[in-house]
Amino acid sequence: MQEIKNDCYKGTRILLGNKKSDYIEKCRQLLISKGYQQIEIPIIQLQDMFKNKVGEENNNMMFNFQDRGKRNICLAPEYTAVIQNLAKTRFKQEKDLMVFYIQECFRGERPQAGRYRQFTQLGVEIINPTVDFLAPGFNMQWLAMMLLTEDLTKNKDKFEIKENVARGLDYYEQGRGFEITCEELGSSKQVCGGGAYDGGVGFAIGIDRVLNVI
Repeated sequence: MQEIKNDCYKGTRILLGNKKSDYIEKCRQLLISKGYQQIEIPIIQLQDMFKNKVGEENNNMMFNFQDRGKRNICLAPEYTAVIQNLAKTRFKQEKDLMVFYIQECFRGERPQAGRYRQFTQLGVEIINPTVDFLAPGFNMQWLAMMLLTEDLTKNKDKFEIKENVARGLDYYEQGRGFEITCEELGSSKQVCGGGAYDGGVGFAIGIDRVLNVI
């Protein structure tokens, strides 16, 4: 896969090749086989969607602007906040609704290896769960590892699950969840993070970081 950065906005790039799309399709097929439905979410969101939810650091890095109607909008920095809102509105009568999304995210952070201002996030969410999907037997961490390691047969030793860690997103219960890291990525070693929140449980994988180590 060839990366082209010339004439691109800082923290963005042009990609040539099929590695990324092939990996995304593999993930799509695995999730569909597990009973998940794909959901597509608009990139343009109201700023209020993320207010007091995404943590101070992410809030400071959001791409905020006004549209022609003077409405305060933004480019989505992540999507769990949107899913959480759907759990309380459109899907409030649904239980154990299993969805996934593959979306572009935007954060004005300092670019470094595996870290970009535009990046692709794979999110997996269960809306209004009736059981603890993080517990053994329903373990979402195991599903995340499957997505990272090709059905637990390749790259397994590269990744480590860390439980009960502080998360920088304010909607997680007690502000804690789980992370999966890869030491090969240095300071940007987190490739997946998730946990339970009011209205759901889920995780998100940073596709662009994963592609650096698989």
